[in-house]
Amino acid sequence: MSLNYAAALSKYPDKGVLGLKENFETDDEVDKKSKKLAAMISEATNIVFLTGAGISTASGIPDFRGPKGVWTLEEMGLRPDVNIDFQTARPTFTHFAIVEICKMLDKLCYVVSQNVDNLHMRAGLAKDKLSEVHGNIFTEKCPSCGREFERAQPTKSIGMKKTGNLCTARKIRNIKCRLI
Repeated sequence: MSLNYAAALSKYPDKGVLGLKENFETDDEVDKKSKKLAAMISEATNIVFLTGAGISTASGIPDFRGPKGVWTLEEMGLRPDVNIDFQTARPTFTHFAIVEICKMLDKLCYVVSQNVDNLHMRAGLAKDKLSEVHGNIFTEKCPSCGREFERAQPTKSIGMKKTGNLCTARKIRNIKCRLI
């Protein structure tokens, strides 16, 4: 499945400000902010990371509102020129850094992600340390029994929409559950 967010997303009119300029910081600014973040993490009792599309752009997955974002291009009648799909996308340095921070520290550590790309779990983050606000393109959930199925292939939709696949869980009297 080629990566085409625009075709898989629900239509809605207000996508916010599109075509936002990307900001790049100097090495000195990054170093200063990294030290400040490290101090904040060190002093914190609990750590919650909130991630969005920007964490995955280095893996080749486009954002939404940036200069070449999915919605920015859609607004111009274009599609993202992407030769990567969800299956071949690899976690970024930041995905792995979050996992390592959570492993190293003896603190409650949790990730809330707006992404559907499965890259946090592919980087090694435990499922019980992650909430995926918009679902996961590799996960289907049965609306009847609540069982989740991790798939090797991406599902046909984004955001935990029905896929038409059968739930393989068995109910009373060995009857199959229902469509996912």
